Amino acid sequence: MANDAHVPELRYASTVDEAVGELARLGADGAPIAGGTWVMLAPLRRMPTHRSYVALTRVEELGRLVEGDPTSIGGAVTMAGLRGLSGPLAALGYAAAHSAPPAIANVATLAGNLRAAPYPGADLVAPLLALDAALELASPDGRSTLPLGDYLASRDARPAAELIVRAIVPAPAGRRSAYERLTVRESGEEPVASVAVSVDLAADGAVMAARVAFGSVEDVARRSAAAEAALVGGPLTAERAEAAGKAAQGELTGREGLDAPGWYRVAVLPALVRRAVARLDAPLEA
Repeated sequence: MANDAHVPELRYASTVDEAVGELARLGADGAPIAGGTWVMLAPLRRMPTHRSYVALTRVEELGRLVEGDPTSIGGAVTMAGLRGLSGPLAALGYAAAHSAPPAIANVATLAGNLRAAPYPGADLVAPLLALDAALELASPDGRSTLPLGDYLASRDARPAAELIVRAIVPAPAGRRSAYERLTVRESGEEPVASVAVSVDLAADGAVMAARVAFGSVEDVARRSAAAEAALVGGPLTAERAEAAGKAAQGELTGREGLDAPGWYRVAVLPALVRRAVARLDAPLEA
């Protein structure tokens, strides 16, 4: 729909089913809204707005955060609400704490971060990929669960009336995770590149499994199988971290942008992986 001078209509929902039903009735004229940070910036990005929005701030289920294994994070949980996450989910807590100024973090939501399709720099996506998160989705056909990677691959074709109810994030005791981002100037800016690393460690410190996800390098965040393979099979060392970053360089193609050229986004990957691995709670060997 073309952007015009109209004032959008705001409709409030009290439950997930009510919100989905309202979105289904509105069709292309409607969209969900929670924090509103993406919608407010739409004119600056020359993006279309909608005639009606279904407000989700009164849907209690979407605001719940229940820690455990797995941890359940409602779609309307704000970035500020994620800042306290630590242990296995430290990557997500760190990303939430360092990616936006308070005015944004206090209202921007998990689901908004994941739904922002034209925004490669959304900071929560790479940590959730590295933490092997799945999404519970609600649509007029009912509820379903989908791995985050599959959701991202189909994001542009998702049903208009679909809502992200929650992220389901495994948090086993032996898991460690970390996140690093590189910006041109200040921490609140969109990252030139980011990396999230999640590892499962054996009793002797060897990496049994690794998940490494990169954000802002390409148009959509994704994991690097080559980087993950480089970390598995031995202790966390600076050499292994360097090898993982170099392996990722062979898999990723940097996007061009005003903040950085594509080649630069790829060139910084080894340094970012080294910094992320050094941030893990496990000791980093020389």
